[in-house]
Amino acid sequence: MDLSNLRPADGAKQNDNFRRGRGHGSGNGKTAGKGHKGQKARSGATRPGFEGGQMPLYRRIPKRGFTNRNTKTIVGINVSALEVFDNDTVVSVETLVDKKIIKNPRDGVKILGDGELTKKLTVQVNAFSKSAVEKIEAVGGKAEVI
Repeated sequence: MDLSNLRPADGAKQNDNFRRGRGHGSGNGKTAGKGHKGQKARSGATRPGFEGGQMPLYRRIPKRGFTNRNTKTIVGINVSALEVFDNDTVVSVETLVDKKIIKNPRDGVKILGDGELTKKLTVQVNAFSKSAVEKIEAVGGKAEVI
């Protein structure tokens, strides 16, 4: 076995330019693989979610409340979670992901003021609570909004 002998497995590769409905001699004439009559044999497929005239599921289920399309999902982190960093470290969204404090930053990260902070850090995230800014600056750090 070498690179010159590699080929796809049998049946794995299909030809897209197969001509359907070109007579009996082609092996796929007459009904062109669609069988006899019926809805699926005709042109014009049904739309997604159509249930043959029965009331579709998306209309049977009750609608409740309101979903705002413009809402943002902000990930909140307490000040106590920043203790894993060393002194004089610049903490950004990327470093928080690297340390696995957050998995997915979504639309932004906000530092909240629960817990204690003993290290001097420069924190650069999307938002801060007032108590978080006070605790960060009390130990000589900086809270920068990006």
